[in-house]
Amino acid sequence: MIKTNSSIRFHFLSPCPLPDRRILKAFIVSVFKKEKRALEQVNIIYCGDEYLLGLNRQFLKHDFYTDILSFPLSLPAKPLEAEIYISIDRVRENAKKMGLPVNEELHRVIFHGILHLCGYKDKTQADIQEMRTLENGLLKAYFKHKA
Repeated sequence: MIKTNSSIRFHFLSPCPLPDRRILKAFIVSVFKKEKRALEQVNIIYCGDEYLLGLNRQFLKHDFYTDILSFPLSLPAKPLEAEIYISIDRVRENAKKMGLPVNEELHRVIFHGILHLCGYKDKTQADIQEMRTLENGLLKAYFKHKA
Protein backbone atom coordinates (compact mmCIF):
# COMPACT_ATOMS: atom_id res chain seq x y z
CA MET A 1 0.00 0.00 0.00
CA ILE A 2 1.41 3.35 -1.03
CA LYS A 3 -0.65 6.37 -0.15
CA THR A 4 -0.76 9.77 -1.80
CA ASN A 5 1.60 12.65 -1.18
CA SER A 6 -0.27 13.40 2.06
CA SER A 7 1.58 10.42 3.54
CA ILE A 8 4.68 12.65 3.65
CA ARG A 9 4.38 15.62 6.00
CA PHE A 10 6.84 18.39 6.78
CA HIS A 11 7.04 20.10 10.17
CA PHE A 12 9.21 23.10 10.98
CA LEU A 13 10.54 23.59 14.51
CA SER A 14 13.29 25.69 12.89
CA PRO A 15 12.92 27.76 9.74
CA CYS A 16 13.99 25.93 6.63
CA PRO A 17 13.63 26.99 3.02
CA LEU A 18 12.11 23.99 1.31
CA PRO A 19 10.94 24.84 -2.21
CA ASP A 20 8.73 22.63 -4.34
CA ARG A 21 7.30 20.60 -1.45
CA ARG A 22 4.64 18.90 -3.57
CA ILE A 23 7.27 17.70 -6.04
CA LEU A 24 9.49 16.49 -3.19
CA LYS A 25 6.62 14.61 -1.54
CA ALA A 26 5.77 12.87 -4.82
CA PHE A 27 9.43 11.98 -5.37
CA ILE A 28 9.76 10.52 -1.86
CA VAL A 29 6.62 8.44 -2.37
CA SER A 30 8.12 7.16 -5.66
CA VAL A 31 11.30 6.08 -3.81
CA PHE A 32 9.26 4.00 -1.34
CA LYS A 33 7.30 2.51 -4.24
CA LYS A 34 10.50 1.63 -6.13
CA GLU A 35 11.91 0.05 -2.96
CA LYS A 36 8.65 -1.87 -2.48
CA ARG A 37 8.24 -0.41 1.01
CA ALA A 38 4.60 -0.03 2.03
CA LEU A 39 4.02 3.48 3.30
CA GLU A 40 1.51 4.81 5.80
CA GLN A 41 3.05 8.13 6.89
CA VAL A 42 6.44 9.77 7.30
CA ASN A 43 6.82 13.01 9.23
CA ILE A 44 9.95 15.00 8.41
CA ILE A 45 10.73 17.43 11.22
CA TYR A 46 13.22 20.26 10.67
CA CYS A 47 14.87 21.41 13.89
CA GLY A 48 18.07 22.86 15.31
CA ASP A 49 21.24 21.27 16.67
CA GLU A 50 20.22 21.39 20.33
CA TYR A 51 16.86 19.74 19.72
CA LEU A 52 18.41 16.92 17.71
CA LEU A 53 21.23 16.53 20.23
CA GLY A 54 18.59 16.02 22.93
CA LEU A 55 16.92 13.28 20.88
CA ASN A 56 20.30 11.68 20.14
CA ARG A 57 21.11 11.59 23.85
CA GLN A 58 17.67 10.44 24.94
CA PHE A 59 16.99 7.70 22.42
CA LEU A 60 20.39 6.57 21.15
CA LYS A 61 22.60 7.46 24.14
CA HIS A 62 24.92 9.37 21.77
CA ASP A 63 26.37 12.65 23.01
CA PHE A 64 27.20 14.34 19.71
CA TYR A 65 25.61 16.48 17.04
CA THR A 66 24.22 14.80 13.95
CA ASP A 67 22.40 16.00 10.87
CA ILE A 68 19.63 13.40 10.90
CA LEU A 69 17.86 10.78 12.99
CA SER A 70 15.33 8.35 11.53
CA PHE A 71 12.80 6.58 13.74
CA PRO A 72 10.64 3.82 12.25
CA LEU A 73 7.55 3.65 14.48
CA SER A 74 5.65 0.75 12.94
CA LEU A 75 6.21 -2.98 13.12
CA PRO A 76 8.33 -4.37 10.23
CA ALA A 77 5.42 -6.25 8.60
CA LYS A 78 3.15 -3.18 8.65
CA PRO A 79 3.08 -0.15 6.35
CA LEU A 80 5.78 2.27 7.41
CA GLU A 81 5.07 4.99 9.93
CA ALA A 82 8.17 6.98 10.78
CA GLU A 83 9.70 10.25 11.85
CA ILE A 84 12.82 11.83 10.42
CA TYR A 85 14.45 14.69 12.33
CA ILE A 86 16.86 16.94 10.44
CA SER A 87 19.10 19.57 12.01
CA ILE A 88 19.09 22.60 9.75
CA ASP A 89 22.16 23.88 11.65
CA ARG A 90 24.15 20.75 10.72
CA VAL A 91 22.93 20.82 7.13
CA ARG A 92 24.07 24.42 6.72
CA GLU A 93 27.45 23.76 8.35
CA ASN A 94 28.05 20.57 6.35
CA ALA A 95 27.13 22.33 3.11
CA LYS A 96 29.57 25.13 3.92
CA LYS A 97 32.39 22.65 4.75
CA MET A 98 31.81 20.71 1.52
CA GLY A 99 31.30 23.80 -0.63
CA LEU A 100 27.80 22.72 -1.65
CA PRO A 101 24.56 24.65 -1.94
CA VAL A 102 22.46 24.25 1.23
CA ASN A 103 19.51 23.06 -0.86
CA GLU A 104 21.56 20.19 -2.31
CA GLU A 105 22.85 19.10 1.10
CA LEU A 106 19.35 19.34 2.57
CA HIS A 107 17.98 17.02 -0.10
CA ARG A 108 20.90 14.60 0.32
CA VAL A 109 20.09 14.36 4.03
CA ILE A 110 16.37 13.88 3.33
CA PHE A 111 17.15 11.06 0.90
CA HIS A 112 19.61 9.56 3.39
CA GLY A 113 16.81 9.28 5.95
CA ILE A 114 14.42 7.81 3.39
CA LEU A 115 17.01 5.19 2.44
CA HIS A 116 17.43 4.23 6.11
CA LEU A 117 13.67 3.72 6.32
CA CYS A 118 13.89 1.48 3.25
CA GLY A 119 16.37 -0.73 5.11
CA TYR A 120 19.75 0.61 3.99
CA LYS A 121 22.48 0.89 6.61
CA ASP A 122 25.64 2.96 6.97
CA LYS A 123 27.62 1.09 9.62
CA THR A 124 30.36 -0.48 7.49
CA GLN A 125 32.51 1.11 4.79
CA ALA A 126 30.70 -0.95 2.14
CA ASP A 127 27.31 0.18 3.52
CA ILE A 128 28.46 3.81 3.50
CA GLN A 129 29.61 3.53 -0.12
CA GLU A 130 26.30 1.96 -1.18
CA MET A 131 24.37 4.67 0.68
CA ARG A 132 26.40 7.46 -0.97
CA THR A 133 25.87 5.94 -4.41
CA LEU A 134 22.12 5.70 -3.82
CA GLU A 135 21.95 9.24 -2.39
CA ASN A 136 23.79 10.61 -5.44
CA GLY A 137 21.46 8.74 -7.77
CA LEU A 138 18.41 10.11 -5.98
CA LEU A 139 19.80 13.65 -6.02
CA LYS A 140 20.48 13.42 -9.74
CA ALA A 141 17.04 11.95 -10.47
CA TYR A 142 15.24 14.48 -8.27
CA PHE A 143 16.88 17.58 -9.67
CA LYS A 144 16.59 16.24 -13.25
CA HIS A 145 12.90 15.39 -12.68
CA LYS A 146 12.27 18.81 -11.14
CA ALA A 147 13.90 20.75 -13.98
